[in-house]
Amino acid sequence: MASSPSNIIKRTGTIVPFDQEKIAVAVYKAGASVGHHDRDLAGTVTRKVVEAARANYTDELPPTVENIQDIVERVLIKSAHPKAAQIAKAYNAYRRKRAQMRDLMESAQIDNIPYKMMWQALDWNVEHGCHTVAGLNEIVGAGRLAALIEAAERTYDAMIEGAANAILERRSELRFVIVAGPSSSGKTTTTMKLREHLEAHGLHVIPMSLDNYFFDLELHPKDEFGDYDFETPEALDLGLINRHLAEVDAGRPVDMPTYDFRTGKRTGDTTRFEPEPGSLVLLDNLHGLYSGLTESVRAERKCKIYIETVSQFKDTNGEYIRWTDIRLLRRMLRDSQFRAYPPEKTILHWHYVRRSELKHIIPHHATADFKVNSALPYELPFLKHRLFEHLPDFLSAWRGDERRLDGYLRAKRIHDLLATIEGVADDSIVPPTSLLREFLGGSAYEVH
Repeated sequence: MASSPSNIIKRTGTIVPFDQEKIAVAVYKAGASVGHHDRDLAGTVTRKVVEAARANYTDELPPTVENIQDIVERVLIKSAHPKAAQIAKAYNAYRRKRAQMRDLMESAQIDNIPYKMMWQALDWNVEHGCHTVAGLNEIVGAGRLAALIEAAERTYDAMIEGAANAILERRSELRFVIVAGPSSSGKTTTTMKLREHLEAHGLHVIPMSLDNYFFDLELHPKDEFGDYDFETPEALDLGLINRHLAEVDAGRPVDMPTYDFRTGKRTGDTTRFEPEPGSLVLLDNLHGLYSGLTESVRAERKCKIYIETVSQFKDTNGEYIRWTDIRLLRRMLRDSQFRAYPPEKTILHWHYVRRSELKHIIPHHATADFKVNSALPYELPFLKHRLFEHLPDFLSAWRGDERRLDGYLRAKRIHDLLATIEGVADDSIVPPTSLLREFLGGSAYEVH
């Protein structure tokens, strides 16, 4: 057979080696389903599909699974074989059935758990030997962490490319791209990378920061610790946001407010926001999937990308660690390094974060058009080095304090996990384009 393309892009965005034998098997099965068992036809169709793929794609721009399947159908339809049209119809029916099965799997919502992402993450981690503490520590000890980082970054970037492709398919109808997800899931880096992919395809993308639409701090309630609740969508001026989004959608400029986080107030200054006709407006917000945030925009005018840190990793007791604990560690590091907010304050504030996530974010993830898993199988050793030393003091100070019981239990859980992880001090092997740099520092995207 003719030499085939080197790679192919799966529906998840992952790039894998091209296997032309799968084409022959699929065509043969389609023929068999209509009573025509012809391996010679399957081989002939496969050769023609490979030739077409070689003529239209390169290693730099590999075909997707859908691209190859489209070529298969075209080759079958043009074939002079007497059964070709019937086989093409059977092949198309098989494609539709598989698509329905994928949709059913993706939409299965039990306790708001994204099972498809979980299965994919576990499969990847097992394949790379990093699904347990023992496995990760062995990788660190054997000096193979750099290779794991490289593989994880390729997979993450492939997911971003998949999201970009989903947007490009709907380019003619879209005005807004919304990137949403719970705290410290990596929305900022994902948004930056997504913008790069879209602009590489010639699209003009302009971000619109909704952080400037917070109400003045004095309007927010406090708890017994004097802590403000920024985590609820009602902390944002939803009415003004929707008026401005409707204006932008209609092609009219708006004067955006300016919010000063140091004073907790709007300054009174405004910034003219007037995106060009045909450009995409990029919204990166914690509550991007919350219907009240963008209710003034028709559904077909917006594409929603959801990010979650789906970490399929077992501790030394054989229990899967909590995804929220990964995000808590990330936020502790980011807050302490870039926002002058000590780690213990982040832990004590986390009950607000979780309450809002469970009420306003996680229940809406099924409405997303595309999902990205931002868990990085290699990040715990670096988080251990940066944060572990703080935890014993917290635990000692909070033990027996009922007001801080929630914080104590969280701190104890992440302490016990990190105690089993081999820490890594030198983070120079983490590339500047990595999502982890959003929290470690040194990001190429200047996300702080």
